[in-house]
Amino acid sequence: MKVLIIGNGGREHAIAWKLAQSPQVSKIYCSPGNGGTAAIAENISFQNIHVLTEFAINHGIDLTVVGPEAYLADGIVDVFQKAGLCVYGPTKLAARLESSKAFSKAFMKKYNIPTAKFESFSDAESAKAYIRQVGAPIVVKADGLAAGKGVVVAFDVETALKAVDDMMTAKIFGESGATVVIEEYLEGEEASLLAFCDGNIGIPMIPAQDHKRIGDGDTGPNTGGMGTYAPTSAVTPDVMERIVNEILNPTLKAMALEGTPFVGTLFLGLMLTKTGPKVIEYNVRFGDPETQVVLPLLDSDLAQVFKDAANGCLDPKSVRWKQDQVAVCVVLASGGYPGAYQTGITIDGLDTIQNSLVFHAGTKQTADQGLVTAGGRVLNIVHVGENIQSAIEGVYADVEKVHFEGMIYRKDIARRELNRYIKK
Repeated sequence: MKVLIIGNGGREHAIAWKLAQSPQVSKIYCSPGNGGTAAIAENISFQNIHVLTEFAINHGIDLTVVGPEAYLADGIVDVFQKAGLCVYGPTKLAARLESSKAFSKAFMKKYNIPTAKFESFSDAESAKAYIRQVGAPIVVKADGLAAGKGVVVAFDVETALKAVDDMMTAKIFGESGATVVIEEYLEGEEASLLAFCDGNIGIPMIPAQDHKRIGDGDTGPNTGGMGTYAPTSAVTPDVMERIVNEILNPTLKAMALEGTPFVGTLFLGLMLTKTGPKVIEYNVRFGDPETQVVLPLLDSDLAQVFKDAANGCLDPKSVRWKQDQVAVCVVLASGGYPGAYQTGITIDGLDTIQNSLVFHAGTKQTADQGLVTAGGRVLNIVHVGENIQSAIEGVYADVEKVHFEGMIYRKDIARRELNRYIKK
């Protein structure tokens, strides 16, 4: 089987790494890929959807896996399907669950899927009047895609008003901020649940927890994610049952009723409140860096799972997970991220890591400097251990072996889970 993976982040490297273990997979292409995927796949430079379609046809690609949400929002799955190609991911209409927060919130309201109370606005002054009326804390979200950064949790009215000005007037996210969604602030613990979906059923993956903010103690601005761990004990068996019965299954049933069956990875960003789990947001693809801790715990052939999902015939019995193992991921980022940062900085120490997995994100191989930085989030160090304590100790032992000028990372990834583990 020849596989094409679209994307260039740590998520795509992790997918390529797992697919390379499948006896069915003979060749992997990554477009555009990164310095890590180059070691297990052939990186290609095509990014235009129609050029990628021609490449897939001409090279006999048997399965295409789409990583980034922007391609899904632009309808790459529709184009590939029209060309008779097997592709894992949702259509453009199904991808609206992520590409338009206004759509997804209205969808949840229509089908009684638990989420925060909200209002949508296309006029800045109306949005600000609403904020003054309801007060803080409150959440302001750009309607469209914003690379995981279009959400402001405001604990005072001034911060919320500034968020509206930034999104709607200054247009820091372009047209993605032309409409904003303003939500009530939910209290609880966040969790991420991904599911393989074939248009009819969804098979949950191991629940994970992301660390969005740049600084220790969940301080500073939101990022694309500074670290993850899986599984999280915050999602108990009872909570998982509620998520599946009250959120996952109703979402898939409703999407089918809407005439847009969901095929691909449905990512539920959840808040575990006192009254039960509620949806913070939908994503329509693998999370980054959730993928980096979930896939190492998968004990099934990922290529077969993708193929079955794309063909509408997923079998829950075919998706198995490794037992009594915990994975922790720490993201190494460029100094200045999520703001301005430098690239082209030499990376040292990766050859000394033997006990952890390394998934590349913003890296590039060069002829003169070797491996250099090429993005905000640069590397993902992942350690799999028998418990959360050994996984944390293992990942940070290997993080300390890596160096590039300006490197930053959080030192408290999975600390909350460790505290729960110690109290047992």
